Amino acid sequence: MNTRVWDVVIVGAGPAGLAAGIYARRAGLTPVLLERGLPGGQLVETDAVENYPGFPEPIPGPELMDRMRRQAERLGAKIVMAEAKALTRKGELWRVEVQDGAYLGRAVILAVGARPRELAAKGAKELTGRGVSYCATCDGYFFRDREVLMVGAGDSALIEACFLAKLCSKVYVAVRHPQGDPKAIRAMAAIRDRALANPKIEFLWNVVVEEVKGEGKVAGVVLRDLATGELRELPVAGVFVKIGSVPATDWLRGVVELTRDGYIRTDRWLRTSQPGVFAAGDCLEPVGRYAQAIVAAGEGAIAALEAERYLSGIEGSKGQNTGPKGEI
Repeated sequence: MNTRVWDVVIVGAGPAGLAAGIYARRAGLTPVLLERGLPGGQLVETDAVENYPGFPEPIPGPELMDRMRRQAERLGAKIVMAEAKALTRKGELWRVEVQDGAYLGRAVILAVGARPRELAAKGAKELTGRGVSYCATCDGYFFRDREVLMVGAGDSALIEACFLAKLCSKVYVAVRHPQGDPKAIRAMAAIRDRALANPKIEFLWNVVVEEVKGEGKVAGVVLRDLATGELRELPVAGVFVKIGSVPATDWLRGVVELTRDGYIRTDRWLRTSQPGVFAAGDCLEPVGRYAQAIVAAGEGAIAALEAERYLSGIEGSKGQNTGPKGEI
């Protein structure tokens, strides 16, 4: 077991966790970040980020996250590749168990993010990795000059559809609402308009994927029209899925308060139901928040500043809107 006591153990090194690490060090704390995959979270799978402040030109998601990681490490935050398995109280400390030991912290920030929601169509699980993918920037290269289907109509789905259009001969986008429904496309206007204007992208309205077909690899899909119930086959070589996410919080059940869907409940200062445990990023209850990198990073900063107040013995912020040194 790692016997060192850290001021704050940060679980997750996506935008929220890295920002928390940066702000924790700036507040004079000793943070350790535990990350089970690549630092950067879902942004390492994003081709281009156009709306992160400070970058007038689009920046690849992996580059943006690498810069944030290097900034955190330059300030002295330690990043460890380890998957958190359990969180328990040990006297005045919190114990985060990992596969080969544990980390002790005076406070904890949960920035565990979320994993992609799987496509619940027949054959989808069996063909995952054989034509069904949850990351266009990871796998799009393998479908050059082929026809593919994107399932989803949010920001991430249409960003990835535009990316695929650079590689593939045709990109179909399956939308589960009629074309005139204001809820049909949930992406921001700029992203929506770019996808609608792309001649290689074709929207399929009011349909769901009933089945993914293929022997050993994807050969096509069966689509069901939600208005008529009619089934039709669409030959495609790949199926890309962006239909939301599931918070990575199974290991936290019974420790901090979760919603029915597994998201972490906090107050407005990102304090969980346990003293000294804070949360930030896409693992938070989604009501009233946006799943954007800038939002997650801001929440990470707030969580770190609130952790510093907690460790300093200062009672909660009580409506103040500044950090311990007057910084927003």
